[in-house]
Formats: sequence, structure tokens, C-alpha cells
Amino acid sequence: MNTIRPCGCKGVRTCLSCEQDFQIAKPSLQEQFQQLEAWSYCVHCELLQPGWDTTKVESAHEDHKKDDGLPLPGILVQEGFLSTEEGSQLLSDLDALAWDISQSGRRKQNFGPKTNFKKRKLQVGSFVGFPRSTEYVQQRFEEVPLLRGFQTIEQCSLEYEPSKGASIDPHVDDCWIWGERVVTVNCLGDAVLTLTPYEVQQASKYNLDLVAQYEQELLAPLLKDEHMAKYAGKVLRIPMPNLSLIVLYGPARYQFEHSVLREDVQERRVCIAYREFTPMYINGEDQYKGDPVREKSKLFWK
Repeated sequence: MNTIRPCGCKGVRTCLSCEQDFQIAKPSLQEQFQQLEAWSYCVHCELLQPGWDTTKVESAHEDHKKDDGLPLPGILVQEGFLSTEEGSQLLSDLDALAWDISQSGRRKQNFGPKTNFKKRKLQVGSFVGFPRSTEYVQQRFEEVPLLRGFQTIEQCSLEYEPSKGASIDPHVDDCWIWGERVVTVNCLGDAVLTLTPYEVQQASKYNLDLVAQYEQELLAPLLKDEHMAKYAGKVLRIPMPNLSLIVLYGPARYQFEHSVLREDVQERRVCIAYREFTPMYINGEDQYKGDPVREKSKLFWK
């Protein structure tokens, strides 16, 4: 179905509502992924350990042996990025703003420029900055060494409701406009980010062909084929605890598709996704196109 449905889904994207209303049969990603060899990221080890259930892997940290762990460059999970009080207030402030329907059972609040990924066109559009109530979150990025110099040019609140079968299908974030660091701040609810190696079939998919233009500037170099072979046949599970900060960069950002399975959303989850520009729009050939957006990105409104 290529038309937008009342729930907001279109194309291959579905939620429990449209699956029931339009008799859409959607294969279970979880069942497919559980056929693979599962590894989960231990926040304390900062390594992947065998196992599907991230909570069980985390609780077994004392038994982990470093030599048994599998490294994956490009993952940061910082627990307690927000305090309980901040998370509660931030959620209240977001709920005071209007939510729009999105795909796959989600709702969203999007603040950023108008982008056309297929035509690679950027416009300021109606973008006038970000809600003042969220300003301190962006300011706090400067306290995280990995995020120093990060300038947000898109901020998107996302709500996942288990009653709607909310999820995100496997994908790589666009590489034409969104820069290396993919940032998520969890305001409410625990979840899991599921990664699988991306086997490049079309160089232009996700605009991955453009990465070569700025690959030398990446914070973590991309993995060679012989290193990527270690992840073949594996599914990687990254915990996203309530009030935490998650950053994907380098190999984890560009060489793996990431998804959020509906089975991993057990309660209402609200997070804020932050994106920066690619180098072309900061100090490269398209800087003149990026500058007006960057100026708007400095604004916060009440």
C-alpha cells in the first residue's frame, strides 16, 4: 500500500492498527533476528557479550571476561544523562507541544530544515529553531567529550506506544545531510537498539556513496572487510536505558542498520533524536546552503 493511511503509515511501514484494518501481514523481525547469533552490549565492559537479553547480559557483568567480549567501534551509552526530575519535566514540556502522527505506530515533533533525501535538496522552510524548554539538553552535549562541537540542526521527539506496535525498521540514517554522530536522549522508558551488518547492494542507498567525501574526517575509521567478517551472521543488541544518552558514530553508524523492534517497547517510550550536518554543509562546498540553517539552529523559542 503506497497511500498514507489514517494511522500515518505508508508503503512497507505498518503498525498494529493498519495491519488489522487492512489485513496486512508483517513478518516478525524479532523472529528473523533470533535466528542469528545474538550479542548484547554491556555498558560496564563497553564490549558485546553473547546473549539476546540485554538486561541479563548487564546483570552478568561480573562474570564477563574481557577476552570473550566482541568490540564494536562507534557506540556510546551514557546512563543517567538526565536526572529523574529532568526526565519528568522534559516529558511534561514535550507533551505540552503538539504531536504529529508518524509511521510505524509512532508520533513525532520535528524541528529542523526541509530535506529531500532522494533529490538531495535542502531548504530552511518553516524552521525557526527549537523549543526553549529543551535548550539545556543541547547545552549539556558540551560536557560529553565525544559531542564537543556538535551543532544540532534537527531535533525530533519520537513517541513509541506498545499498544500501537510502535517500531523502527532497519535502516542507516541518511549520509548526505546528517553527519557522523547520531544522538538519542531517552526521556521515558527503556528500549533496545538492534544492529545488523549492512550489506551494501546499492551505493546510493541511504546516500552512503557520499561518505567517501568525508571519510577521512570520521571520529572512528570504518572497518575493513576482514574486520566486518567478525559480525557476519550476528545481531547486536544495544540497551537504551531510561534517561540515558546514546551515540552512534563511525562503523556502528555507517556499516550497520539499526532498528527498534516492537517487542522491545514494553511501555510508553519518548526519546529525542539529534542530528548534525555533514562536513560538506559545515565547511565544504555546500557551506553556503548550510549557513542559513545553522543560524536558525541557534534560536530557541518559548
